[in-house]
Amino acid sequence: MVIDPDKARARLAALKDELLALSSGSGDDRKPVELDQQSVGRLSRQDSLQVQAMAKAADARRAMEIRRIDAALKRIEDEEYGWCVECGEAIAEKRLETDPAAPRCADCA
Repeated sequence: MVIDPDKARARLAALKDELLALSSGSGDDRKPVELDQQSVGRLSRQDSLQVQAMAKAADARRAMEIRRIDAALKRIEDEEYGWCVECGEAIAEKRLETDPAAPRCADCA
């Protein structure tokens, strides 16, 4: 297995930057929905609440992915990148190409 740590680090950093940009761009959707029935009808308010809930869920998924990326970057620093955290076997290069933050081999996943 030949995994270039610099290439992996750059790819992980780019993914993290993209996720952070998406999080900062969705701030308006996560704002509290006003209760003023005069300016927002009941159905419009329900739509706003649904948009808010979906934005919060998407933000939580992005935060989890950022934690996975940070863990992968730490494994690169510790020279453990590319090795399964469960069994210690090598993670297939194709798996890391698909998901560069993958902490486990296909068998342990």
